[in-house]
Amino acid sequence: MRIFGIILVLLLLATPALTFAEKAKTVDELAAMYDVGPCKDCHAKIFDEWSKSIHSRSLVGTGSTMGAMKGMIDPALLKTFTQSGAKDIKDIKVEHFAFCFKCHLPQIKDATDDVAKQLAKAIMDGDRATLEKVNINCLVCHNLKAIVHKWQDGEPEKGVIYGSKDGSHADKVYTAMKKSVILEDPVMCGQCHGLGPNFEFPQPSQCATIYGSYLHAYIPTGGDETCQDCHMKRSGKGHTMPAYRDPDMVKMAVNVDVDAKGYKVLPRPGDLIPMAAVTVKIANKAGHRIPDG
Repeated sequence: MRIFGIILVLLLLATPALTFAEKAKTVDELAAMYDVGPCKDCHAKIFDEWSKSIHSRSLVGTGSTMGAMKGMIDPALLKTFTQSGAKDIKDIKVEHFAFCFKCHLPQIKDATDDVAKQLAKAIMDGDRATLEKVNINCLVCHNLKAIVHKWQDGEPEKGVIYGSKDGSHADKVYTAMKKSVILEDPVMCGQCHGLGPNFEFPQPSQCATIYGSYLHAYIPTGGDETCQDCHMKRSGKGHTMPAYRDPDMVKMAVNVDVDAKGYKVLPRPGDLIPMAAVTVKIANKAGHRIPDG
């Protein structure tokens, strides 16, 4: 046993200690840690598509996301959630944003509470320029969120871009490529467009539940298309990943049959009130309920 103990100590001493990068202290530092500018050099078309997508402004959205987060801070967090420990912007920590940033900014895990305070102030001030510095980008999908089943596939590796094949990668930081087992699978999207309330949080909350509808209604009735099939391939818009805001996606998602019969009513001579009777039938062709999110 003594010999075994000595060997174990020697092995531990010989094993290099794990080192962790220092956490970002500002929004600019966090943006630099997840800088995807170099991606544009080789993937210009995809980068352009992504830059037009809602993912590229995940803290702003069409404006509604920023508005919802503003309401989450005040009155919810600062006034309603009396046990949150936050009474003012200066009290806000990363943990207070957990249920929003889980999807809208998962890289917040690499930031200090100072970044949470800066983002909270930007949200309250309507400072889009600051909020658009950080987003759901190439590195979030192709590294940070590229592995779901970590007990069997491990954690995403540093310096690795996950995609469709193994090989080298022409980048100074992300020098290797590995094939992702989930990148073309609906569970990739399901990580954020989730299943319902996250009960692991002190204040359970979740916005999007499209993936749950997809799993529980579309798949059991014989559906076989993935999120990527419709929102990236059939749409023809790739990494723009359009949704309900895009008129072409609306045409793909629903059938609309309008039966309009116009008529006029003349209650009194000279008093004309034009009216129309319209019957509208809408059929859902999407792989999930509409509306959602």
